[in-house]
Amino acid sequence: MARKKRNRAPINSTTLKNRYSRRSFVIGAMGGGVGLLLAGRMGYIAIAENEKYATESESNRVNLTLIPPRRGWILDRNGAPLASNRADFRVDIIPERMPDPEKTIDTLGDLLGLNVARVQDLKATVEDVRGFQPVEVDTGLTFDQFAAISVRLPDLPGVVPQRGFSRYYPTGASVGHLIGYVGPASAEEYEIDRNPLLVTPGYKIGKDGLEKQFEQELRGTPGARRVEVTASGRIIRDLDTRQDIQGDPVQLTIDGPLQDYAARRIGLESGSVVVMDCETGDLLCMASMPSFDPNSFSDGIGSIEYAMLREDDRVPLRNKVLKGLYPPGSTVKPMHCMSFLKEGIDPQETIICGGGRRIGNRFFNCWSNHGRVDMAKAIYQSCDSYFYHFAQQIGFDKVAGMARDLGLGKQYPLPVTSQFFGTVPDPAWKLEKYGREWASFDTVNASIGQGYYLTSPLQLAVMSARLATGKVLNPRLVLDGAMPDPNSYNFNSDEIAYIRQAMSDVVNGPGTAGRGRLPFPDIQMAGKTGTAQVVSLSVSDGRSGPWKYRDHGLFVFFAPVEQPRYAGAVVIEHGGGSAAAYPIARDVMTFLFDPAKGMDALRAMERQWGGTAQERLDAKYAAYASTRGEQVVARPRRDEDIFEQVEAEARIAAAQSEAIASDAIAPRPNPAQSGGPPPDAEAPDSGSDATP
Repeated sequence: MARKKRNRAPINSTTLKNRYSRRSFVIGAMGGGVGLLLAGRMGYIAIAENEKYATESESNRVNLTLIPPRRGWILDRNGAPLASNRADFRVDIIPERMPDPEKTIDTLGDLLGLNVARVQDLKATVEDVRGFQPVEVDTGLTFDQFAAISVRLPDLPGVVPQRGFSRYYPTGASVGHLIGYVGPASAEEYEIDRNPLLVTPGYKIGKDGLEKQFEQELRGTPGARRVEVTASGRIIRDLDTRQDIQGDPVQLTIDGPLQDYAARRIGLESGSVVVMDCETGDLLCMASMPSFDPNSFSDGIGSIEYAMLREDDRVPLRNKVLKGLYPPGSTVKPMHCMSFLKEGIDPQETIICGGGRRIGNRFFNCWSNHGRVDMAKAIYQSCDSYFYHFAQQIGFDKVAGMARDLGLGKQYPLPVTSQFFGTVPDPAWKLEKYGREWASFDTVNASIGQGYYLTSPLQLAVMSARLATGKVLNPRLVLDGAMPDPNSYNFNSDEIAYIRQAMSDVVNGPGTAGRGRLPFPDIQMAGKTGTAQVVSLSVSDGRSGPWKYRDHGLFVFFAPVEQPRYAGAVVIEHGGGSAAAYPIARDVMTFLFDPAKGMDALRAMERQWGGTAQERLDAKYAAYASTRGEQVVARPRRDEDIFEQVEAEARIAAAQSEAIASDAIAPRPNPAQSGGPPPDAEAPDSGSDATP
């Protein structure tokens, strides 16, 4: 069958030309459309988004960096710096910009001569922090070290050397607890405050103490620097710089030389000294020792130094002025006598102390046999029997009311991170806390400042100032204008004069602190000794044996007696009794009235102790580091963790005396009764004291 042939149009040049024209038109139209789109987009970019891309182009050409502001100074009452700034060279690293952190840190360690422990600390820190968070490597570099790093920057990505200012504390450990320190902002702090300044290399914020409380005032305003750079980031030239504005200064009521003197005078002991101005309530001194060097913390404390501080049983990381709680011992006896007078007790009324007092069917011991005792003798000889008797007579709830009126068990409106307020026990308090009724031995214990009684050195200083003046003086820490005149307690003038004279006799008469007399013929100091037991007699005699079982030594004071100008308190932890405390008060008051005489006495003691407090701290660190090397417990990642742990341990320590509060306290006997020396014959720092 024959195949049918298809009819096809003939192909000729005209047909081909028409096809080519149609295809060219389609392709041309498509190309034109794309061109129009591109042209439109280019026009949009060039006109509508001109500002955006100009900015991005400029940012590629120009780098803008913040200049950390200089912190405001913290000044003492006379305008001398307690915390200042000093120019230095420093180097930081930014982990997220470092492709090989370990290699970079090793290189920096070689260039800066860092020890092995510091290098390991840096590596551990880089692993823990957020990548954007700057990490301080070293500060106080020499110019040669700074130059050596600067010329190697192309090979050290993430390394930021800079010239700037670092925080400096001229008296070091003397102000560690009071002023606090600064450090780089943590990731948690940056989450709260998204200020880019917090992640600027070299910038530090207040981490503790007044540095933290006044962060906003001290911070200042950052400056800025614009520089032209190449695509690789190399600086071509500076364009302009806006200077930073330094933070505002904060002026304290603290007397800087007195603060330093008191801290140094505590010497080898563990304790605190607080001094107040009786006219204004100004806190002139808040020394807590041993302490830490805030310069070390601000530079970034290492594991070795942290371990040394952490393992010290004298707890140098605890602010003992605000977070040390102790039974006040006999220091509250003058205040208790004020409550007796208020309830109508005649100060001439006497009892017979035959070595104790029978109350009900129990005999409660006194620390000595005082014979016939009136109120004045009860104060200057610290007779326990007298207070057993009259506290039972008026009821301890009345005594507790006076204690609170005079400042115990209170928190004060001070710019501090926290303060412990202690305990003034009474029947209602015990029933609420323990579900038990108040017993006769509770009154016995509390009447001599033991049992559940807990006070801070700050509270004891306030009590002393209020007794000295008869006014409701409140402590003040910042010079921020004139203080209003304090209210008066309206004490009977004859009664308050009687108490003051009895307290004067403690020091200047037949009392328990004869070696506390001031070395001036025309100035006398009044005071009251106190010994606070922390364990029972069955565990320790309070004067010897393990340090942690020895009694605390306390002393409250004011001077001059006739016209009180200064008042305060000294508390020495486990000093063996008040003989460890009142010589310190004597020397601190001597320094206030005659600095040269006070310094002469201190220098002689420091030669025996092995140098100043800062010198001893430096020597202790050197010895510790040489023996321990790298085998130490790593410090917590966050500084906040350090002080949270310290505060928790302080609360546990404060409760130590409660272990012996469930029965009557047996006062320590007088060594003279067993052939020992009388109290005032003991060496000031012997750690032994017979007197409550």
